[in-house]
Amino acid sequence: MFEISTLGQPFERQTMAQSIATVWSRGGIFGFYQGLIPWGWIEASTKGAVLMFAVSELEYQFRVLGASVPVAGILGGMGGGICQAYTTMGFCTFMKTVEVTRHKSGSGPQKSTIQVATEIFKREGIRGINKGVNAVALRQCTNWGSRFGLSRIAEDLIKGKDKTRKLTDLEKIAASSLGGALSCWNQPIEVIRIEMQSQLKMEGRPEKMTIGTAAKWIYKQNGILGFYRGVTPRVGLSVWLTVCMVAFGDKMKAHFDKKQ
Repeated sequence: MFEISTLGQPFERQTMAQSIATVWSRGGIFGFYQGLIPWGWIEASTKGAVLMFAVSELEYQFRVLGASVPVAGILGGMGGGICQAYTTMGFCTFMKTVEVTRHKSGSGPQKSTIQVATEIFKREGIRGINKGVNAVALRQCTNWGSRFGLSRIAEDLIKGKDKTRKLTDLEKIAASSLGGALSCWNQPIEVIRIEMQSQLKMEGRPEKMTIGTAAKWIYKQNGILGFYRGVTPRVGLSVWLTVCMVAFGDKMKAHFDKKQ
């Protein structure tokens, strides 16, 4: 939820505390879990598998072709991120954003998330339910290219002169944490993605958003700083995801390699 909650209302400059209060006002503690069922569940149960399979295969192939470990990590991460976006993350991310940004009245029956998704699909088809998917693909491509690549570079630096030594678990976690934090350089892409998928209405806001029109709209409203809204909680999220997928992912692959 922190990945998108910090935007609050259109272009307000909310602090972390104000953002938390905004989300709380949309359902109390349950406001922080908007979009979890079923979209968060679908995304979480599939994106990791897609990522690890794609990255592992791509890293191996690039290493066979002679690429260094960091370069193979960058290219493998980019490919894995793109696979994530176009298989499951496109429509899941869109519907999570819809749930956080759509209008919810204080009284009377509310439309379920499935009803909202069905209405969008009937009105706009598969393109509508995947609105902003190209921005998601660009985000995931740069996310995981950076996370894997920067983590591999950090691992090399931690190893020092002895490139053959095995890193400890804490060293792997430290390298992944650094890689995850530094990968948030692409926050502008994330802000553009959210703006493209947002259901908030505002006078003058373009009805149909592309990456270009969304970027122009954000800059018009908030200037260059508008592209870095929500970067602080996203650093925390990125660190956690990178530790899980890179450090723990490597450990899991090593475990199953021993079984063979």
